[in-house]
Amino acid sequence: MTTHDSRAAADLRARALQVLPGGVNSNVRLDAPPVFFARGEGAWLWDVDGRDYVDHLLGQGPAFLGHAHPEVVARVSEACTTGMVFGAQHALEVEAAELVRELVGWAEMVRLGMTGTETVQAAFRLARAVTGRQKIIRFEGQYHGWLDNVLIRFEPGPAQVATAGQQASALADAIVLPWNDLEAVRAALERHGDEVAAIVTEPMMLNQGAIEPAPGFLAGLKELAADAGALLIFDEVITGFRLALGGAAERYGVTPDLAVYGKALAGGFPVAALAGPAELMERFGTAEVNHSGTFNACVMAAAAVVASLETLRDDPPYERVRAHGLALMDGLRSAAEEAGVPLRLQGPGIAFHASFLPEENGASGELEVRDLRGLKRLDTARYQRFARALADAGVWVAGRGVWYVSAAHGERELDAALSRAATALRGA
Repeated sequence: MTTHDSRAAADLRARALQVLPGGVNSNVRLDAPPVFFARGEGAWLWDVDGRDYVDHLLGQGPAFLGHAHPEVVARVSEACTTGMVFGAQHALEVEAAELVRELVGWAEMVRLGMTGTETVQAAFRLARAVTGRQKIIRFEGQYHGWLDNVLIRFEPGPAQVATAGQQASALADAIVLPWNDLEAVRAALERHGDEVAAIVTEPMMLNQGAIEPAPGFLAGLKELAADAGALLIFDEVITGFRLALGGAAERYGVTPDLAVYGKALAGGFPVAALAGPAELMERFGTAEVNHSGTFNACVMAAAAVVASLETLRDDPPYERVRAHGLALMDGLRSAAEEAGVPLRLQGPGIAFHASFLPEENGASGELEVRDLRGLKRLDTARYQRFARALADAGVWVAGRGVWYVSAAHGERELDAALSRAATALRGA
């Protein structure tokens, strides 16, 4: 790969620092390399200096079909020629909701929103209205948005505020437990069962760690929630339409009471959805429970959902995406072994987690990671340095270790990612 002049990026960085706090519009990006992208196509990104990158960040997951997917772009562009925001109903939002219902397979009604963060709040509000209770059981290391009542420090133990300015009182109703520990959930329900409105979980812990549920864990959560008179909420913002056409509910065979979808739902457009049975969801329709938003189900959002879901339905990419991811993991393991580097990989291929074992485990050691406490034992600082080396080599990844694979990744991308990763590993 040739080295390109970086003047364009340096100029943009200087300008950004003058008008954007930290030069970014999301604090998640503060720790990323200061790269400015000019365009994306398929599984590739190009920065303003002309360097190309194999993309395994995919916009933090939404670009499951690849960047600028032709059908999604065409459908959204065509729809926008007749208007974008009506403050009223339109045909595409009905079609979008019908497709969500059809593909998830278990839900009867759908509400469209803009972001996973706000749609999780709609799920909580509905659960509290249905049960008349306030507390929410959740799990260490899982992310449900950046608002005061859900943002927590990723540390084991009770909920702790994660930022200056956050109201500690907003976390008073959060019961935070270790992931994959049914006994901890059972004990919490024995103490607080008549106060718990819902259990919320990423059905696969994918925002961090790519940790799958232990056998029987999700089914156990469903049973415990039902016995306690609480709802089970799946936060499928990341897993939905990625792990399978029906999301994690299909992959693991457990149906929640409510589920939140986003990211892969709309091919890169900002859309989220709350899905559930009619007897629960109709509480929005009767105005008993409020859920509002000017841009909810706007024309471009609904068109993106329709185009994305029709593409996934008509040509399901799941087996080839999973095969690509597994081949990538195998190649990374081989490159790491050759370099004598203790790289650790975990996940089902369609998305996976890369990390470094602590020194005491050695290059060939093993470490079981089934929750946040296991993740805390990994050498995260070394991985963040590796992620920057990957960016320098032309592979774009998240600093927290999650690698996403898209339907646009193929043999060319696999060869490029492995050869570039091998270069980065030699200095890791």
